[in-house]
Amino acid sequence: MSNTNKKAGKTAAANKTEKPIMQTKDLVKTYSTGKLETKALQGITLDIPAGSFSCIIGPSGHGKSTLMHLIGGLDRATSGDVIIDGAKISDLTDNELSELRASKIGFVFQFFNLLKNLTAVENIETAMMFSVNAPKSAKEQRVKALELLELVGLADKADAKPNELSGGQQQRVSIARALANDPEILLMDEPTGNLDSRSEEEVLEQLFRIHKTGKTIVIVTHNNELAAQAEIVYEIKDGKLHDLVKKVNAKKTQKKASKRKKVADE
Repeated sequence: MSNTNKKAGKTAAANKTEKPIMQTKDLVKTYSTGKLETKALQGITLDIPAGSFSCIIGPSGHGKSTLMHLIGGLDRATSGDVIIDGAKISDLTDNELSELRASKIGFVFQFFNLLKNLTAVENIETAMMFSVNAPKSAKEQRVKALELLELVGLADKADAKPNELSGGQQQRVSIARALANDPEILLMDEPTGNLDSRSEEEVLEQLFRIHKTGKTIVIVTHNNELAAQAEIVYEIKDGKLHDLVKKVNAKKTQKKASKRKKVADE
């Protein structure tokens, strides 16, 4: 075993002793087309500590997005387990899984998927219609949506429609929308992949700001500069966990997250 792999193995083993908010255990995902089978994931085991900022990196087509869809409950594994905040996904009905996603997870994708005929604030309010954690009255939803736009630095764009916003601004609206259900976890698939460098910088600035409120953030990315700033980096190659780099102690991360959340709540 190489020194790099030994180091990764020791880090992974150490990580297992800490309580994660998300886990996978021997996760396998196989796609079948006729008689042809493709193993997108081949036994992935990893832990994501609460309050951490993690990146999943690796070449295109090697299983990164598949992994994100599985840990987010958007797809079911062929075998193995995904555990979110103590709940094993394979034990949940479709309705229970939908409720778990709605209460615990916010999703952001490369393409913004904003409703073009709605303003920025209305796009966020629409997401609240499906949230168990969102305010119930229309007035409270409007207040909450405006607060989220302020969080991502777009308070002055509340009435703008998507075609009146830059790419970076649209992605920031989609991040605000993902926060509409006040999730503990934010999962992102190439959130800066469709942006120019200036817009990318805008979005990253807001992500680090959001992380300071105590959110757990997991990003699938090709962006090495972004990965270099993450606390934990998982590298996926050929559907396997090739390497893991943990830059900070996860227990300290959890304590910092708890402190940040307390400050944010006050």
